[in-house]
Amino acid sequence: MSKRKKGKPEWIKETLQMSDNHGWNSKPGYKIFVAGRGAVRFDVPQDWHFEPDEKSFCFHDAPPPNDDCRLEVSYNHLPENDWSLFPLAHTVKKIAIEDRRDVIEQSEVTTLKRQTARIAWIQIKFIDPNENREAYSRICVGLGSRIQCLITFDYWADQAEKLTPVWDEVMNSLVLGLYIRDPRTGFAMPD
Repeated sequence: MSKRKKGKPEWIKETLQMSDNHGWNSKPGYKIFVAGRGAVRFDVPQDWHFEPDEKSFCFHDAPPPNDDCRLEVSYNHLPENDWSLFPLAHTVKKIAIEDRRDVIEQSEVTTLKRQTARIAWIQIKFIDPNENREAYSRICVGLGSRIQCLITFDYWADQAEKLTPVWDEVMNSLVLGLYIRDPRTGFAMPD
């Protein structure tokens, strides 16, 4: 687990001993990523390289520059409000339309509804100018429990068969605003 020192962009990695009856579960071959004590949680392949940044967290299939993909997540705490009316699908579509890359294809918006969250994502295909190679970018915005997350996943088009299941698992396991009192147990705080 990584924790950010107050006022500084450096991170401290801390390893904790898990309780024998901990509540953490993920699909075999995956590990659980949790940010903000449960503000955002999802599963990523267990052997992926992790890089915390000042305002986001990145995962790569190999340490850069030898990677073929990048999964990045950031999140914000939202003020008390009725976010159920926020035009999530429209917002994701607008993000894709305004993308500055050489977009050659755009999917329809996919929406998911969870007990405490709404999620929308879209895929664009573009030509990477440095490699002159086709690539995909998937862009997700999630809202729930006064948390807004942005998840992006960029990967080469010829790696789609291998990497699409990773995105599927991130989307299937994404949970927002389920806070964890003690990371050694994995049990959520009571409401």
